[in-house]
Amino acid sequence: MARPGLYRRFRKLLIANRGEIAVRVIRSARAMGLKTVAVYSEADRNALHVALADEAVLLGPARARDSYLNIERLIEAARQTGAEAVHPGYGFLSESAEFAQACLDAGLVFVGPTAAMITAMGSKSGSKFLMEQAGVPLVPGYHGEAQDEATLANEAARIGYPVLIKASAGGGGRGMRVVRAAGDLTDAVTSAKREAKAAFSDDRVLIEKYVQNPRHIEVQIVGDSHGNLVSLFERECTLQRRHQKVIEEAPSPTLSPEQRETVCAAARRAAGAVNYVGAGTIEFVSDGRDVFFIEMNTRLQVEHPVTELITGVDLVEWQLRVAFGEALPLAQDQIRLNGHAIEARVYAENPAKNFMPSVGTIRTWRTPAEAGGLRIDAGYREGDAVSPYYDAMLAKVIAWAPTREVAIERLNRGLEDTDVRGIVSNIPFLSALLTHPDVQANAIDTGFIERHLTQLTQDGSAAGDVELCAAVAAILVDEQKSASGERGSPWRSSGWMPGGLRQRVFSFRHAGGDPRTVTLAYGPGAQTLSIDGRQTSFSIIPTDDGGFDLVRDGVKSHVVAVVEGHELYLRTRNGRFDLHWVDPFGGDDEEQDGEDKIVAPLPGTVVALLAQEGAVLEKGAAILTLEVMKMEQTLRAPFAGVLKTIKCKVGDIVQEGVELAEVEPSA
Repeated sequence: MARPGLYRRFRKLLIANRGEIAVRVIRSARAMGLKTVAVYSEADRNALHVALADEAVLLGPARARDSYLNIERLIEAARQTGAEAVHPGYGFLSESAEFAQACLDAGLVFVGPTAAMITAMGSKSGSKFLMEQAGVPLVPGYHGEAQDEATLANEAARIGYPVLIKASAGGGGRGMRVVRAAGDLTDAVTSAKREAKAAFSDDRVLIEKYVQNPRHIEVQIVGDSHGNLVSLFERECTLQRRHQKVIEEAPSPTLSPEQRETVCAAARRAAGAVNYVGAGTIEFVSDGRDVFFIEMNTRLQVEHPVTELITGVDLVEWQLRVAFGEALPLAQDQIRLNGHAIEARVYAENPAKNFMPSVGTIRTWRTPAEAGGLRIDAGYREGDAVSPYYDAMLAKVIAWAPTREVAIERLNRGLEDTDVRGIVSNIPFLSALLTHPDVQANAIDTGFIERHLTQLTQDGSAAGDVELCAAVAAILVDEQKSASGERGSPWRSSGWMPGGLRQRVFSFRHAGGDPRTVTLAYGPGAQTLSIDGRQTSFSIIPTDDGGFDLVRDGVKSHVVAVVEGHELYLRTRNGRFDLHWVDPFGGDDEEQDGEDKIVAPLPGTVVALLAQEGAVLEKGAAILTLEVMKMEQTLRAPFAGVLKTIKCKVGDIVQEGVELAEVEPSA
């Protein structure tokens, strides 16, 4: 029987989160007839989730600890608006027992498990003790309370290297380090504890045996307050980088039906150990033979859409119904598995620069229609700002199909038809990953991305004749729009003759290569282009998506183009291309920063100085560590030399481009 105060019917819901998950919760809540309240920081004043909610409350400054992690302010926001319940989303306070209890104490329904359940299962260490008692198989490790250096070193030696250091209170790969030798343990623990403290306000760690060539399998479970507990099949989350998931799919292509039932039964047993109520995920690691429990996430997962697509269940709706005190809508034997779903996380990051987060204003945001098995969960839109204060995820592109093969094809097409400009995104990297033969054959493990990183991040596409023709067409269309203020083709009839010119020469540079010249000749009929002495006729047909169809020698292909001054973005049948239109009047030389200067690549906080002034450095030696978008970024020596000066200290909040250190090259 539901306990009054914990689970009850409510009409207004506050979402204690931001971005994509806040948008996701708002849409399901609205479909159920609920009023919604968004919260936001000063950095998120114009965010999408703020615009979609019925009401919105400013929490405070941009830093998460002053806004989205401020429990007192969140409770006050609920009081101000008359919200009766709080949905925590994922991340931030979603697994905070303190927040769950504060909501209860304030008379609010917390859409999630109780504080006691979060404490029992949200702690990686505490949950392992429970799993031992429940007979759930565990990875060998240490999850005790003692955190002194000697204890951790002794336990790591007992377990045997390589070992995995993990933040006891966290997730998302933060505070996680692989240690392959005893000499590396102290630095790894220090770094992991620092990152865990910043992300979760708790620096405790545990140690596990690092499973070689592992696969990551997780099971979605939901329980209600009437004693019902079900699993909704499993997800495969093996494609990871820095212990953060990149691609997720359901069901796992690795498990047989018998293995599926075994791991799902183990998940139900694990959640049943605390009579779990709400949505949660039981995570396992597999060595190819056995499956071991590693942790429970007492919240909704980022990758929940793939489960929704194969079961037809709206997990947010189920969360809300459980919070109402209702029984689960389906029993275990009524939940059916249908087809295959796969999801890619779109991030504001630059894979070619070690996945450095990217910040700025989104100038172009185009996504395909959600049809034909394609779903897009986004927290941003054109004109929105991506700030350095939060996680860099922009959206999730998800595809469903009857088979895994077709689902992958649909997802890749969805990614190919997505354009994000103004910031750098990982979309080309995701496409390269999805189309890799080993990924399509399911010949992967959690180290796959790291081993193939060079191949997955290289730009192997050379701009060809199609792209050069498209570049000329894009410039002409852009100029015509600017001149007329109207959309349309430059050649609706017999020809376009700007200023009476009969010929025009363009020069383009791609990927730092030598410029290539294209000559446009105007005539009374079709226009022609000359590229390396080859003549081709072409014309343009405008389309409604902001692009155009390019017709070359009678062959039509679609082009999406963005012209930003002398920088051109093109998406053609051959892929994505960034071209520079070389200024025919000069002025193309760009001032280069001196390589001896170590500058902040993005706004961040200095969290560690790793070398002293006067130190002799090898190329690549670590100099200092910044925390950027909740992840640590280590800045290194660009060449062998001497660390001449350090111009910052631990705790400094620095802006992009600020000089932090200077290295003097070896003579």
